[in-house]
Amino acid sequence: MKSCPICDKGSIMVGGFSNRVRATKYNPIPKLRKQPNLQWAKLTDGSRLKICTRCLKKGKQLEIRIEKTKTKKVVEKTA
Repeated sequence: MKSCPICDKGSIMVGGFSNRVRATKYNPIPKLRKQPNLQWAKLTDGSRLKICTRCLKKGKQLEIRIEKTKTKKVVEKTA
């Protein structure tokens, strides 16, 4: 299933209908699954990653590589 690797935003079930809608001649639509809006984003090291537009607008893709490089340096020093 599609999900954002940063915020773990995934698909949701939407829709449904009330009893009032069923009582009329209107043909109700059952529940549907909505997917998150994932877009390709460039990271600081040049690679690409599919993230949701909310994280893209906040610029969280730029923070990913910085945090990972800091943790790698800490791991290398302790080892």
